[in-house]
Amino acid sequence: MRVLITGCYGQVGCSLTEQLAKGANREVLALDRDSLDITNQEAVNAAVIEFKPTIIINAAAHTAVDKAEEEVELSYAINRDGPKYLAQAAQDVGAAILHISTDYVFEGNKVGEYDESDITNPQSVYGSSKLAGEIAVAEVCDKHIILRTAWVFGENGNNFVKTMLRLGATHNALSIVGDQFGGPTYAVDIAKALIQIAERISQNDKIEYGIYHLSGLPHVSWYEFAETIFDTALEKGIIKKKPNLTSIITEQYPTPAKRPSNSCLNTDKITNAFSIEASDWKTALNKIQAYTG
Repeated sequence: MRVLITGCYGQVGCSLTEQLAKGANREVLALDRDSLDITNQEAVNAAVIEFKPTIIINAAAHTAVDKAEEEVELSYAINRDGPKYLAQAAQDVGAAILHISTDYVFEGNKVGEYDESDITNPQSVYGSSKLAGEIAVAEVCDKHIILRTAWVFGENGNNFVKTMLRLGATHNALSIVGDQFGGPTYAVDIAKALIQIAERISQNDKIEYGIYHLSGLPHVSWYEFAETIFDTALEKGIIKKKPNLTSIITEQYPTPAKRPSNSCLNTDKITNAFSIEASDWKTALNKIQAYTG
C-alpha cells in the first residue's frame, strides 16, 4: 500500500502519519502545504506521478470557518480545486482517493440525525466550498470515499478541547453555546477509520465507494461538551477549579459564519460497510493531559 497524505500537519493528518508508520508493507509520503500546494495542478500531478500512490488521503483543507467568509477565493481553491486536482491525478494513475468533508454541507435544521443521502444546503462559504470539493472528487475519480465528520479534536492542532482548557485557566466563568448539537470526533478515530478503509481497498475487497459519515457519540451540545471537558480535567488533576459555565443561545454569540444548529451525523452506513464504530469521544478525553501541551 502506497499512501500519499496531504495536510500532514493537521489534526487528522498528524494522526494518519503516526498510525501508518506503525504498520508493515506501507510506503507513506506525507506532505504539508509547503511541500505540496494542492491548488497547483501541475505540482499535484508531478507529486502523484513520481510517487505512484495506490491511495491518496486528502486531509488538507481551509478550515478557518469565519475567515472563509472573507477569504472566499482561497477557500474554494483549497476546498474545491485542490481535491479536484488530487482526485483527477488519482484517476490517472488508478489510485483511490479518500477525502475528508464536513457536517457544514448541511443546513443544520433537520430533526434527528443526518444520513448520507440527505439533501445538502450549506449556509457558509466554508460549507459551500467543502460541498463543491465533494462534488468535484466524485465527478472525476471513480474510486472515491468522501468521509464527512464533525467537531474534530485531538492532541494536534487547534480545537475546542484545547480552547476550553486554555480559557478555563484564565477565566472563572465561561458562556458556551447550548443550542448547537453534534458528535465530538477524536482525530485518531478518523485516521484509524481511513486506514481501515484504505487497507480494504488495497486488498481488492469489494467495497461501495461514495459518501460516509463518521462522528462521535453521544451527541451533545457545545455546552455539554465543555462540561465534560472540565469534569474530566478536574478528575485527572489537570485543573484545580472548574470555571462556572453558562449555557447561551447562538444569537448571544454572533459569528461571521453561520453554524449548523444540528450537526448530528448518522454513522450506521460506515458501521455496516466497514465495521467502523462511532467515535468514543468520552474515552478519548481521558487522555486529556496530552491536550495541554
